[in-house]
This record gives sequence, structure tokens and C-alpha cells, in this order.
Amino acid sequence: MLISDSMPLLWLIYGLLSLIVLVTGYFGIRFLPLLPRLVITGVVAGAIWMPSRFTISLIEEGETYSGLAPAVVVAGIAFLQKDGGTFATAFTLVALAMAVGAATGVALWWLWRRRNDDDTRNRDDRGTPKRSETSEQRRREPVMG
Repeated sequence: MLISDSMPLLWLIYGLLSLIVLVTGYFGIRFLPLLPRLVITGVVAGAIWMPSRFTISLIEEGETYSGLAPAVVVAGIAFLQKDGGTFATAFTLVALAMAVGAATGVALWWLWRRRNDDDTRNRDDRGTPKRSETSEQRRREPVMG
């Protein structure tokens, strides 16, 4: 079914290629601090993963084709065809997805920082874990016999 039907195969390939783009893009901007890196990756992910409906007219008079495509592609083609209604809808979806992606990047950064702060609080100045109050007693070595 997946091989015989071209649309699911097309979406599968698009999803895999977009994951490759995101991962290589994330590593490509490795020189940036974590927050801008996550925000940029989230913005790009939102832009390329948001789907949108489209309708195009076919060669036969009065015939149309409706489908689903990435919103950034629909917005680009609607801009080139000067189709204001379709462009406004698709561009709004792209902008909304980019905002959600940026917010997701900030949330991931905040969770990462919070986890690292918790780890730092549980360590002393030398970087070794702090001992709890119950283990302040002198360590006892195991004895055989």
C-alpha cells in the first residue's frame, strides 16, 4: 500500500528529509549558545512541518484538485501566483508554526537549564556529589570472615 500509493510515500520521504535537514542544521550552528540554537531549530521545524490545504485548477475547465502540502510551499506558490487568499492562510499557518517552534525551543532550553541547576546544587565545590546528613558517619570497609 505504501509503495503503490504515492502521497504517503511522498510525505514519508519529506518527513525523513526534513529530519535530516533539522539535525544537520542543529549541528551546523553548534557555535551558537544553546538557547539561540534551540530557538532557530524550532523555528525551522515549525516552518517545514506545518501542513496546509490547497486547491489548484486543472487543465479541464471547472476541474480542481485539492490536497495537503507543507504550508511554506503553499505560501510560496500562492505568492508567485498572486493568490492573496491562499497566501494569507498559508503564511498565517507558517508564522503560527514558527512561533510555536520558537516557544518549544525556549521551553526545552528552560527544562535543560533547570535540570543542570538541580545537578549543580547536588554537588560540592570539587564536583563530587554531596553526602547526605545520614552518611556523615565514617565509612566502614567490608570485612571478610
